Amino acid sequence: MVEAVMLWNEPNNKSHWDIELDPEWKIFGSMVKLAADAVKATNPRLPRVLGGISPIDPLFIRRLSGYGVIDKLDAIAVHGFPLDWNHWQMDEWPNKLGEIRDVIRPDMPLWVSEVGVSSFGAEEVQDWGLGRTAEVLIGRSPRIHWYSLYDLPKAWPATTRHREVEGSSYFRHFYMGLLREDGTPKPALKRFSELTPELGLCQWFHYEDHRLQDAVRLMKDLGVTYLRTGLSWADVFRPNGLEWFDRQMKALEPFRVTVTFCFTPEHAGLAPHHTSPPKSEKEFADFCAWMTKRYAC
Repeated sequence: MVEAVMLWNEPNNKSHWDIELDPEWKIFGSMVKLAADAVKATNPRLPRVLGGISPIDPLFIRRLSGYGVIDKLDAIAVHGFPLDWNHWQMDEWPNKLGEIRDVIRPDMPLWVSEVGVSSFGAEEVQDWGLGRTAEVLIGRSPRIHWYSLYDLPKAWPATTRHREVEGSSYFRHFYMGLLREDGTPKPALKRFSELTPELGLCQWFHYEDHRLQDAVRLMKDLGVTYLRTGLSWADVFRPNGLEWFDRQMKALEPFRVTVTFCFTPEHAGLAPHHTSPPKSEKEFADFCAWMTKRYAC
């Protein structure tokens, strides 16, 4: 079942939103407000969550509050990767959450919709990092989505527009899973099984992803009860894109699913790439309402 919808992904990260085309996030703010209203009109009981921010930046939340965006939402989400991409330490998680709580309504849930540790340097580091993450976050957030179940296949590109300037940081994208690309378990998989159902998962399924059914079986075995994934606005225009969405969402029915709506179709953007602001914010809102009616009503 769909338990929430998330509007975009890492909007304050230049790999997921073209800041040059929208330097003050005014288009983004308008787009999210329209989408939040469209989702509410379709299913007024469905929580609407701001796409997880990365970096964790209270000034960004203040900016969106000034545009009236936060008033349209039911929860805020953050992403953190202190052992891989962030310039802060694992033990700073409580302070990072506190910085966001200081600028939102006291009753507003604060989710950790992506947190993870790569095995890029050593699988033992990932195993330790998972355990320490659980220690500092369980009890501090109602949703903690570990990223991720699978390593990203090396034949697939990571979702970033800046590979050429990321250096070794780019290749960490391929080592975030509890399973290696060939499906064999890393040491952290056993530890994760001991932390469910308190921990959930974030697993992005690519268009026609061959791993879907195996992932469902494994998540059940691991005791996972809640999951975050995505439905790409761009993918719905692929051949049989809607049929793929139907298969994906049907397979994920055993879990409480947060569905992330994001990624601009090339023809619909101010620029022809997935991070572009749309030419029409209403078109994104219409997509969100369509997906909500199809899968969350």
